[in-house]
Amino acid sequence: MERKEAILDGETFSCSICLDLLKDPVTIPCGHSYCMNCINAHWDEKHQKGIHSCPQCRETFTKRPVLKKNTILAALVEQLKKTGLQAAPADHCFAGPEDVACDFCTGRKLKAIKSCLVCLASYCEKHLQPHYDSATFKKHKLVKPSKNLQENICSQHDEVMKMFCRTDQKCICYLCSVEEHKGHDTVSAEAEMAERQSELEERRGRIHQRIQDREKDVKLLQQEVEAINHSADKTVEDSEKIFTELIRLIQKRSSDVKQQIRSQQETEVSRVKELQEKLEQEITELKKKEAELKQLLNTEDHNQFLHSYPSLSALSESTHSSSINIRPLRHFEDVTAAVSELRDKLQDILRDAWTNISLTITAVEALLSDPEPKSRAEFLKYACKITFDPDTAHNNLLLSDGNRKVRVTDKLQSYSNHPERFTDCFQVLSKESLTGRCYWEVEKRTKAVYIAVSYKNISRAGNGSGLGYNNKSWSLYCFQNEYEVFHKKISTSFSAPYASRIGVYLDHSAGVLSFYNVSKTMILLHRVQTTFTQPLHVGIWIFNFGDTVELGKMKKTKK
Repeated sequence: MERKEAILDGETFSCSICLDLLKDPVTIPCGHSYCMNCINAHWDEKHQKGIHSCPQCRETFTKRPVLKKNTILAALVEQLKKTGLQAAPADHCFAGPEDVACDFCTGRKLKAIKSCLVCLASYCEKHLQPHYDSATFKKHKLVKPSKNLQENICSQHDEVMKMFCRTDQKCICYLCSVEEHKGHDTVSAEAEMAERQSELEERRGRIHQRIQDREKDVKLLQQEVEAINHSADKTVEDSEKIFTELIRLIQKRSSDVKQQIRSQQETEVSRVKELQEKLEQEITELKKKEAELKQLLNTEDHNQFLHSYPSLSALSESTHSSSINIRPLRHFEDVTAAVSELRDKLQDILRDAWTNISLTITAVEALLSDPEPKSRAEFLKYACKITFDPDTAHNNLLLSDGNRKVRVTDKLQSYSNHPERFTDCFQVLSKESLTGRCYWEVEKRTKAVYIAVSYKNISRAGNGSGLGYNNKSWSLYCFQNEYEVFHKKISTSFSAPYASRIGVYLDHSAGVLSFYNVSKTMILLHRVQTTFTQPLHVGIWIFNFGDTVELGKMKKTKK
């Protein structure tokens, strides 16, 4: 039988890391083989991450495998060397269009693994070996393969650019430094690189510190989210229990009222029926007595009449109708009135309590909030649509332009009587109530005007009804270039350039009310810091006939 010789393939016995024939071959647990130095160097590089894996199949090992020389593989490799064959590089070792090719390979070029900044050439592993073996190349600087080596050569002197001109911020060669760059601040490119690397390392350190700080902030925010969610869930749960108790209490009181009414109903009906039975019995007796008397009256024999008369029984005591106390249509109606009164009181309490609850909820501030606006564009993010409420306008105020413009007239307007209408001051409030962050603008065509915010329950008449002259409103009085801020009749005066358009910014939960002169830049006129306990309404107070104030039209920008 003909014996076939085994064909030794050099590629089969090559290391996938160095791409050369195996040197001191070792086989790791997954079955792949490598040079002992190559696999150790590979694992040493990855050791900081605690990764020990096969470079080919990526199988990982919890503990770093103990390596021992594979004697059979070593013998086969030695036999392969004796045949004069070398390990043929795999196709993926040849340079492609995107790779840096070895400058010294002939024919099909291998990928370069290093570039030399002194030789200005790139080398594959084989042609790079002299840089490691010969003392001549010991001082050459090897870097990752680069396609841009020719950019290191001065186009004017054809010399390697080893200098850096700080004056012109460019790399130059030595001849450049003594010619056109003479007298400039020049250093070696290596020194400049080292200094800039130091700067970059410092910047990287700052960035790394910022990353750590931001990661801490993210953790804090996550904790805040958890705290907010926990607080909200607990509050919802507690609120539901409290409201359930309130409902149960109201239902209990409703049941008690019903039971008392039914009990009283039964008592009264029983009393009336008892009296009714007595009256019916009396009626029966009276009818019987009436029949006897009628029969006696009809007796014609006088002897029989006189004989029977003494035997008539006396009438029993009568239940006089005047003793029956009947109140037509009024039995339990007073109870209904009392319950209605209770309902009205509860509605008032709930309305006031709900306002406080709503404001408390609104006042809950998140850990992060938007900074206070600076530019008009930032203010316009909080622009809100506001209209005047006709039910609050003084009879001398004419509203127009969709209730956004108000003018003083000498003709009384035909407004209906309304308890919220101002009767002494030419004032009007907005229909909309304001909470949270709001911004609006007032365009005035008048010498004097009060621009204000007010609680809805401000007085509508009397000396205390003027905006800013009570504890329920805050106002800015504008007269040409003189200004006053009023609250509780207390004023703060100041001077500022005349403004035809006033911007008003409200941060209800923060208790901030700011007035601005709207121009190319937002000029702060005055800032109020207080605590608001109710929703606010925009208020306007003007004086002279013909004076006009208009709520400025604004286009809200995206937040």
